[in-house]
Amino acid sequence: MLMTHLTSCRATPSTTSRIIPLLILSVLLNSAAACSNGNCQLLESCSAATDCASGLYCGNCAAESRNQPFCIRGQALIPTTIVPGKPFNKYSWLVTHNAFSNVNAPPLPGVQRLTFYNQEDTVANQLRNGVRGLMLDMYDFENSIWLCHSFRGQCYNITAFNPAIDTLKDVEAFLTENPSEIVTIIIEDYVHTPNGLTKLFADAGLAKYWFPVSKMPKKGEDWPTVSQMVQDNHRLLVFTSDSSKEQSEGVAYQWRYMLENEPGDPGVVKDKCPNRKQSKPLNSRSSSMFLQNYFPTIPAEAQACKENSAPLAEMVATCYKAAGNVMPTFIAVNYYMRSDGGGVFDTLDRMNGHTLCGCSTIAACQEAAPYGSCKNITSPASPGIATPTTPATAMGTFSGTVQEISGSPPAYHFSKRTALILAQLSLIVCVLNSIRN
Repeated sequence: MLMTHLTSCRATPSTTSRIIPLLILSVLLNSAAACSNGNCQLLESCSAATDCASGLYCGNCAAESRNQPFCIRGQALIPTTIVPGKPFNKYSWLVTHNAFSNVNAPPLPGVQRLTFYNQEDTVANQLRNGVRGLMLDMYDFENSIWLCHSFRGQCYNITAFNPAIDTLKDVEAFLTENPSEIVTIIIEDYVHTPNGLTKLFADAGLAKYWFPVSKMPKKGEDWPTVSQMVQDNHRLLVFTSDSSKEQSEGVAYQWRYMLENEPGDPGVVKDKCPNRKQSKPLNSRSSSMFLQNYFPTIPAEAQACKENSAPLAEMVATCYKAAGNVMPTFIAVNYYMRSDGGGVFDTLDRMNGHTLCGCSTIAACQEAAPYGSCKNITSPASPGIATPTTPATAMGTFSGTVQEISGSPPAYHFSKRTALILAQLSLIVCVLNSIRN
């Protein structure tokens, strides 16, 4: 009706006196209806961290030319809360590569850190957001064991982050506060102190949660069910890259129990998923767990939102085929929070949905229902993107920076509501100009 009176942006004074109040009222109503205060949903525009709904945060993806902040998924659905009681290896779990290598971690006093970074928040926060596997590089340093992102097996003050016990105490606190959760730690091991790992985990209070090597399946059998692991309090799985530690300290040698694809650049080549040289072939049935790495050799913070979106999902499909149609047990990424919407969380939902119930996403699974019996949970606002409907734990407070704005002029993407408001404002300006003329 408005356009009938404003053809070619011309209006008589009589019609203008009636139209302008209506336009102003419409703008005010639409502005008031704009999402904020925790009401913004996935992919909707936002301007502050508090705008987005639970499980989402306000960020962007400059690598995809999306500089206008929008709500991005920031929390995993814990699959055991939807489909409980399956063997541990039947689920897919999120792992953070170099979980300790946080861009916001302070350097040692008087030292300028010179190393790469892989994550943007603390390990404690990663666990709150649904991360269930941590890759940690451990070194002898300063008469203790430290987490360090270094080279040639030597930790330096310019590559050191923090004593490993500090991070392990965060893990202990999480397991204590969440008695049904299971955490996996994968150690790149440069510790040469005799019984160093044994003492470290005992001092951190984690011995009581330790899954003993003697009970780990060694011939490709299924692992115990998550229910049994919780009942036995065997809720911490620890693996080392040092084969001697299994005999000397009872720490499982990683490649005796899991398959793994190549990390770094070889692991992100489209349509290829080669096994790591220490690992058996990915289609081997002598190990029942499979770790898929998906991160470049040199981490690129600004590119991670693109990497953790469609390319990640495509590589999961490639590695699934390479492993003989077996879904990865673990998927390890850099900057796990960054994506163009659903990211690694959406990919994990789809992986778990496929394996556990034959549905397109874990959110569509129904407990005790026949395989393939799925709920309709597709978000009408974002076709094909699963809407998180069953948060298992409280959303962690994201402490890193994700609003990466490039130096080039932003290419804004307005929601329909915003576009309507702008159109109405343009009409008001147009009418006012016609009056002046």
